[in-house]
Amino acid sequence: MRLFLRVLSFGALALILSTAASAQGAPSAAYPANCPALLHKTFDRLQDEKPQSLCQYTGKVLLVVNTASFCGFTRQYEGLEALDRKYRAKGLVVLGFPSNDFAQETGSNKEVADFCENTFGVKFPMFVKSSVRGGDANPLFQELAKQTGTTPKWNFYKYLVGRDGKVVAAYSSFTEPDDRELLRTLEKQLAVRVE
Repeated sequence: MRLFLRVLSFGALALILSTAASAQGAPSAAYPANCPALLHKTFDRLQDEKPQSLCQYTGKVLLVVNTASFCGFTRQYEGLEALDRKYRAKGLVVLGFPSNDFAQETGSNKEVADFCENTFGVKFPMFVKSSVRGGDANPLFQELAKQTGTTPKWNFYKYLVGRDGKVVAAYSSFTEPDDRELLRTLEKQLAVRVE
């Protein structure tokens, strides 16, 4: 009986750890074959904290941005939302990852979600707060750093990912969402068709 309880307890612990890892963007073996390795991650959505597989964005051009509510660059939410709205039908998706790595995102996930929606009308996908640099960086940002050799230097750092799931470019916080070079590269990526 004791052995049965130990096995049961171990199984329950493994399930809890597996669920917690999944919520933090850990890879899972259950991803579709056509999903690029970069997107083999699951994160909780900011608004309701329900798990979302990044594989749902397979074949899209992604602009991945680490965000914060109390930063001099916070006004970029408006430009990011306009960019997402303008190019969504062509295949762009902006993905926002709030982070307190620079001590400018101190609120709860609910407070961040309310701020983004009420202040800037953000509708593009946002995920729960996580770290985006260093040893605690979430798995997506670890892979983005590995592919580019650069980590976010501040809030609103941007990574442009092509339809094939490979990083095309990284942009500093000073690069506005309507920057001419960013738009030129983005439009070029949107023109690419993946079989």
